[in-house]
Amino acid sequence: MSALKMDGKVIAERIRKEIAGKVAKLSTPIGLGTILVGSDPGSVAYVDGKHKDCAQVGIKSIKVNLPDSVLTADVVAAVNKLNQDPNCTGFIVQLPLPSGIDVQEVLSAIDPKKDADGLTPTNLGNLVLSFNEIIPCTPKAIVALLSEYKIKLSGAKVLIIGRGLTVGRPLSILLSQKAINATITLAHSATSNLSALIKESDVVIAAIGSAHFIKPEMVKPGAVIVDVGITRVDDKLVGDVDPTVAQIASAMAPMPGGVGPLTRAMLLQNVFELATNER
Repeated sequence: MSALKMDGKVIAERIRKEIAGKVAKLSTPIGLGTILVGSDPGSVAYVDGKHKDCAQVGIKSIKVNLPDSVLTADVVAAVNKLNQDPNCTGFIVQLPLPSGIDVQEVLSAIDPKKDADGLTPTNLGNLVLSFNEIIPCTPKAIVALLSEYKIKLSGAKVLIIGRGLTVGRPLSILLSQKAINATITLAHSATSNLSALIKESDVVIAAIGSAHFIKPEMVKPGAVIVDVGITRVDDKLVGDVDPTVAQIASAMAPMPGGVGPLTRAMLLQNVFELATNER
């Protein structure tokens, strides 16, 4: 068996073209802001990629780069500045932030109407209530990818490994909504029977940042695997799932090339939705 490759790049390109066509018809320009604290190579590359995407679809870029020596108050001040900037339709604070920065205080300062990442308390609360105003980008990308490849989720046993703010927690809420109806297990560092949970799951979504953690013998034959984790090993980015798992799975979203490109496309989509209220 060789798994069907769920290619996020192809879908992302289609979405970018759709957004570019819609943006070209708007009378008012759209602007995406980013706040990057520090110089982590992965974060720098990711933010640069977002602004490259903006240029492709006709969305203006607003970059705010801060040194990792800044205090929480400095980041909040940058957030407030973008909140008030009429040229900024929506923006994101690139996570993770350096240690010592109060993430909750920073995210709480973002105007929910400009929250392109969907991570403010207001928008996460809307997600819990199934209002789905602005959905966090990576969970939105995962659902879009699984839908594109017609992966059955209703009633399926879905294991999410990792309870982070940007992926695991919001994704567990999104997949359990009645519109999707998956049966969710959210595993984390204190989960004692992780191997057994992986083996019995129909869909496994890994977002822990542990290089090639999931091996072929851990996976149920025919399972669907989504690799979201990113780890740098010998100057290369690798995922949580060993590539040989493709010999066991029925479908697999690899890292790189699976969820990542689609996450960036969903950010563009969120900014467009903030500008037009088109959901």
